[in-house]
Amino acid sequence: MKNFFKLAQNKTTVKTEIIAGITTFMTMAYILFLNPNILSATGMDKNAVFFATAISAGFVTIAMGLVANFPIALAPGMGLNALFATVALAGVGMPWQVALGAVFISGMIFLLLTVTKVRQILVVAVPNSLKVAITVGIGLFITIIGLKLSEIMVASANVIPPTLEKLQANNGKAGLMFFEWNIGLGSFKNPSMLLTLIGLAITAALMSLRVKGSLLIGIVATTLIGIPMGVTQIAEGFSPFQLPDFSNLAVFALDIKGALKMGIWTVVFTFTFVELFDTFGTLVGTANKAGLIDKDGKSPKIGKAMLVDALGVSFGALMGTSTVTAYVESAAGIGEGGRTGLTAVTTGILFLLALILAPIATLIPNAATAPALIIVGLLMVSSISEINFNDFTEGLPAFMCIIMMPFTYSIANGVAAGIIFYTLLKVLTGNYKRVHWMMYVLFVLVAIRYVFLSEG
Repeated sequence: MKNFFKLAQNKTTVKTEIIAGITTFMTMAYILFLNPNILSATGMDKNAVFFATAISAGFVTIAMGLVANFPIALAPGMGLNALFATVALAGVGMPWQVALGAVFISGMIFLLLTVTKVRQILVVAVPNSLKVAITVGIGLFITIIGLKLSEIMVASANVIPPTLEKLQANNGKAGLMFFEWNIGLGSFKNPSMLLTLIGLAITAALMSLRVKGSLLIGIVATTLIGIPMGVTQIAEGFSPFQLPDFSNLAVFALDIKGALKMGIWTVVFTFTFVELFDTFGTLVGTANKAGLIDKDGKSPKIGKAMLVDALGVSFGALMGTSTVTAYVESAAGIGEGGRTGLTAVTTGILFLLALILAPIATLIPNAATAPALIIVGLLMVSSISEINFNDFTEGLPAFMCIIMMPFTYSIANGVAAGIIFYTLLKVLTGNYKRVHWMMYVLFVLVAIRYVFLSEG
């Protein structure tokens, strides 16, 4: 095991890797139950989606560890599953079987881009300032997720009636409403928020004392403290071993022929575009934090990682779930010292075990994983000092990349903003020769994507 995963070469141990893998699983186990809730809006069976989520996350994550020796976990992506549900909304959109076919096709496109090494060129093409910015942006993004899960940050919407001018501009259509989002601090009377703050204090103290496994110990301790507080819910008749009803599985239920019909390519393009930048951002950001990318911005493992990711997209569709992608929560395991594929293999095995240990996974409340995500956010943001903000052509693109990720709740939007501003500023200042040719291609692709978006 030590030789296969090259533990000594990566300055890690079996114990560290396993703890890191468990930590990663605990911070992203929520997808096992959130994904079925989201995709059930398409008419899919919740237990079938649960099965597909666990199986695809388990096998693809194990493959990432064995093939690429990367400490990255994969599962059906948040945001991408919401997009899937919107496209295949029951009674409104296309049949979910066709939507799964579109996801499968996007995976095949990914495979083609990977085999032809187009995706690998991205790693070389994107400048180091943006690579660091991606890491920082993901750190803020993870922090936002932690703040939302803990209910420290709460959002509410005020409905604003349309003005006469806006109605006229919309051809007088009635019922047009606008929303104004208010973001504020949660209530200290909220047990979930209070438990998060307790967990944050415990985990921060452990981190300060440099205790091995601080994040994992913090999650477990917070979960236990949550029992008397009523946040950690233990159902009556609780049993740690319980296999859900898998009689309505959606394995091989996808409709590729239906997805190949005219009119579906916009959906395929959307899935492909978002996944392309989402995965690139996550892989580069987390690998950079783990020290797996050298000073020239290269990593020999990225190519294999992208190959596994591409195959994972189509495998997930075959199993019956939306796009499988690399998870930013992998940074939690990296924060625990995970540096090799053994971390990913550990996480993958736990996803497979979740098929029979689902009740245990449900015990971990959001308030217990939130502190880990917030602290990991700090660990990733700390690399911001490596960006040269004195050079405006480097600083502004990096800044736009950083802020767009958390504020638009999308890694893809952040990467896209960085590419647009970097290329534009370098050209306008006469430094166009310093820009890799692939950046110009990405510039055009991003522009096309957002033209599609605005038209939708």
